[in-house]
Formats: sequence, C-alpha cells, structure tokens
Amino acid sequence: MNQFRLMTTRRFLPFFLTQALGAFNDNLFKNVLLLMIAFSGLYSQQASVTMVNLAAGLFILPFFLLSPIGGQLADKYEKSALIRRLKLAEIAIMAAGALALYLQSMPGLLAVLFLMGAQSALFGPVKFSLMPQQLREHELVGGNAMVEMGTFVAILGGTVVAGLLFSSEQATMLVMGLILGLAGLGYLSSRAIPATQAGDPLLTVNWNPLTQLVRTIRQARQNRTVFLSILAISWFWFIGATYLTQLPHFARDVLGGSPQLVTLLLTVFSVGIACGSLVCEKLSGGQVELGLIPLGVLGISVFGIDLYFAGQQVVAAQNVGVMAFLSAGENLRLLFDLAMVSVFGGVYVVPLNALIQLRSDARSRARTIAANNVMNALLMVLSALVSVVLINGLGLSVLQLFLVVAVVNIAVACYVFSQVHEFLLRFLVWSLTHVMYRVKHTQLSHIPEEGAAVLVCNHVSYVDALLIAGVSRRPVRFVMDKNIANLPLVKYFFKWIKAIPICAHGKSPKIYHQAFEAISEALEKGELVCIFPEGKLTRTGEMNEFKKGIELIISRNPVPVVPMALKGIWGSFFSHHYGRAFSKLPRRFWSKVEIVAAPKVAPDVVTALGLQQQVQRLLNTA
Repeated sequence: MNQFRLMTTRRFLPFFLTQALGAFNDNLFKNVLLLMIAFSGLYSQQASVTMVNLAAGLFILPFFLLSPIGGQLADKYEKSALIRRLKLAEIAIMAAGALALYLQSMPGLLAVLFLMGAQSALFGPVKFSLMPQQLREHELVGGNAMVEMGTFVAILGGTVVAGLLFSSEQATMLVMGLILGLAGLGYLSSRAIPATQAGDPLLTVNWNPLTQLVRTIRQARQNRTVFLSILAISWFWFIGATYLTQLPHFARDVLGGSPQLVTLLLTVFSVGIACGSLVCEKLSGGQVELGLIPLGVLGISVFGIDLYFAGQQVVAAQNVGVMAFLSAGENLRLLFDLAMVSVFGGVYVVPLNALIQLRSDARSRARTIAANNVMNALLMVLSALVSVVLINGLGLSVLQLFLVVAVVNIAVACYVFSQVHEFLLRFLVWSLTHVMYRVKHTQLSHIPEEGAAVLVCNHVSYVDALLIAGVSRRPVRFVMDKNIANLPLVKYFFKWIKAIPICAHGKSPKIYHQAFEAISEALEKGELVCIFPEGKLTRTGEMNEFKKGIELIISRNPVPVVPMALKGIWGSFFSHHYGRAFSKLPRRFWSKVEIVAAPKVAPDVVTALGLQQQVQRLLNTA
C-alpha cells in the first residue's frame, strides 16, 4: 500500500495532524529560545554552550520522569479522549509561554520549556500505542514512516519559522500568536480522532514516578528483542539529539555562519530524516523489515566519519550567509554527508519503532512504549551531558564530537547485533533479495498468519531458503540437506535461523530421526516449517520427484501444507545451470525472481505426488 493513502483516512489523518502540529509548536518555541541564547550576546561562548545544553536537558527530563505514568494512562483509558485532554493542556502551557516571551523572562521561558516536555512525555505513549490499533499490520511501517516524516518536517518547520522570525522587528508578537494558534489547531484536529478500545481498563495507576519507572523498565525487559530494540532506538535519539543541539554552535563557531546558516543545516538534517523514513517504507515492501537496521547503522557511521574530514575542507567566513556558503564547492560535501547521516537515521529507526508496536503485548503496549520513551530520554539527557564534558571539559570541537559519535555508533551496533541475530539475518536476506534479485511474490496470503503449517517448494539453488525467508512475514524453520547446512561461512547463518539439517536414512539414521523429531517439535509449537521435498538441487532446471518424507511429517503432525514455487532462479550463480554452483563468476545481477503460493492443502489429502503436481502447475503458470 502507498503510505500516502493513509492521509485520506480518518483513522490516520487527524492523528497525524495532531502530532505534527504539536511537534511544530514545540520546536518553534524551543528554537526561538535556543537562538536567543546563542545569538543574543548576553552569554559568553562557553556559557552559551552550557545554556543550550541546559535547555535541551530541561525539555527532555520530563520524558524520563513522566513517561511511565503516561504509559499507564494510555493503557487504562480510551486514547482519543486522553489526547484531547493533553491538547487542552498544551493550550494552557503555550499561553504561559506567550506571557514569558512578552516579559522576556529567561527563567519563565525555561520553565515553560520544561512543561512542554511534560506534556509531550504524557502524549508519546498514547501516540505510538494508538497506531497498531488504528492501522493494519501491512500499514504499520508506512504509518510509522509518515509519522517520523511528519515529526521531522514539523521540526524543520518550527526551526525554519523560528529562524525567519528571530530577525523580525515584530518577532515576539508573531511567535506569541503563532504558538497559541498552533495549540488551538492541534486541539481541533484531535477531536476527529476515532475512539479506540482501552488496552487494560482495570489497571490501577501507580502515580509514584520512581517506583513506576523501575516497574516499567522491568516489564519491558521481559521481551529481550523488544528491549534491545528500545536500546537501539534510544541510541538513535542520542545521535539525533547530539546533532540537533550542536548544529547551531557548529554553524557559528566552525563555519562562522549566521542564524540563517543554522536554519540551513537543521533543514538539511530534518529533511534527511523525513526522506529516509519515506524511503524505508519503499525498501520494506510493506512489512516490518529488520534487515534495514544494519544498513541504517552503516550509513550513519560512514557518512558521519566523512563529515569530520569534509569539515576540514570547508570554506568558512565570519557571519557567512547561506548563498555565500553554498557557492563554495568544498562545502557541498559537508552538506551531503550531513544529509546522508540523517537519511540513514530514518532508515534505521522506522522498522525499530514498528517492531516494538508489533511485538509488544496489546494490553501493556503503551507501557512498553513508555519504557522506550524513558530510555530515549535517558540517552538524550546523556547526550547533553556528554556534549558538555567533551566540549567544555576535554576541549573537543563540535566536529570532533560528531566523529566520536560516528565511531561509537559502530561499537553500539555490534553489541546490539551480537545479541539479536535476527537483525543481521534479515540484513543478509534483504541484501540478497535487493542486490542479486528483484523478487516478486504472488498469493503469499495463503501462508497462514498464525499456527503451524508446512511450506513445500521446488529446490533450484543454494539461496532458496533465503529468498523464501525474505518474503515471509513470519519466521520460517527450514529443513535442508546437512551438506548445505554445513557449508563454510553460511553454516553460521543457517544456525541463526535454526535450520534443521537432514540426510537420507541410509547415510545417517541418527541425523534422519533427529530431523523428524525437530520438525515435529517445531510444528507442535505452532511454527512454520519449510521443506524441499526433492531432497536435492535440480541439475537440469526441471523439478525432481518429491520424496515421501512430507507424508511422514503430516501423518505425525496433521497441519496444513502450502505449495510454493520458485521461478526465475535457474541460471543464477547459486544454481547448477552452468556446471557446479559457485564455480563461475555471476552472469547476471538484479534478475527477476518470482515466488508464488497456492491455497493450503488440508492434511487429510496430502500426498507427495499431489503436492508435486501442484507445484508444477505453479511453475507452468505464466
């Protein structure tokens, strides 16, 4: 589904506008405050850096304190009504902000910034826990991509408008009117959000933020994959907060730029996140594609490191404007690197957000998302502290700080991927299916969304399992010849996906019986199992005879069987078309491959011959 079609539906558009207007308002106010600190001349350079990081910390701190309470409220109460109450609170907070602006009271502005963070902290769990209730599973990545895009476009809008208004003679009155008007529009759009069912209406709310904080984190840790995904998202916000907070000082101190150059850098970064989020939906193919996460990590580090070297070549001048800065060709490399860091950031974070929403328990989903917000807040506060220590304490430049973040990003990613093999597994599958092949899949809706089933498919190449794994929305246990399962290098991959090695009974009765025991155990757990009944790769391109093993499997575990066919893979580097596979260089890249499924076959009519005929019919269909 095209993600933009969601904007025509009531179950998404009012919610999208509500959260986007809130994000715009927050960033308009926050960036006006940051520009006042950085360019008013009231603070020294060192004091200005400290004040900017203090402001960033004050906005983030409530997420750490109040998100656990917000998660409980979002699980207990109907979400659309809760959102409307929070938007009314935003109107009151922005009224106080308008007064502080009128009085030019820095303590008052910082207090309002803290209250804005408190309102956003309570809103966050409602926002992200609402989407899985309003969207279908195949819309979830697209919905998250749109929300991520909308959030960073709103950040961009608030940033640009703040920069434009900052130099205006009527800046104070214009900002006062705008923040109040946006808060009012946000409330009006929230009134159109459809009602949803409360996740856990009998929940007793714990109003103690400290004890609930511990309880929320402990509960999130029960699902290891979800919790590690939370840590990965939090690291993204560490990186994002570092860039967004330090870019004003980078523009002023390194590039010698004006406030308008600050706006340009923040625009490039925000547009990059938005574009990366939208690209992610396209690359995901409508499913939660975890294989994009390592790709995002790689891009963030590669372009983050190059940003440091590009910064050594920039042509800087005192109070340089946007056009003068862009006229120097050396500066374009720096802008490109900054844009690509943020593009890959969008590719990285969208599937992680969708994964948390999809795999968390529906009754406690908002509390899981609250745990995510707490960890995000902790890492963003840590970002502010680390920035102060490295810049003020150790004397690093902003450019050197960006380099440190890019290098540490590799170490953090290695830890997360070592703990969640699924991320790397899906990356290998995604890379294969998008570099070597263009994979089209047809009628895969015949694969049941839950419960045990056996997939049977023709066997053409050494990557058949990877191709099927790449298009299946569910994890699949593959039964494969032990010689293939033990191939150098890829044997570790097959171990990660819990492949079941098998061989003929005459070669090893022990391995043969162990395989059938493992298949039976997997089916009893309700898993998907895929077998290649030919028992070997084709050497002619024609399908070999199906063995009777499938009948033995179904006689022991009577589950549905889904016939599938791989088309277009014969002749590839991984098949025996030109002699032994892998013996010659690849002759083609990005070739068309199709995976097609037929309706499931009831267990009481399963025969090896009947399944072979069904698969053959699929192969013969144009």
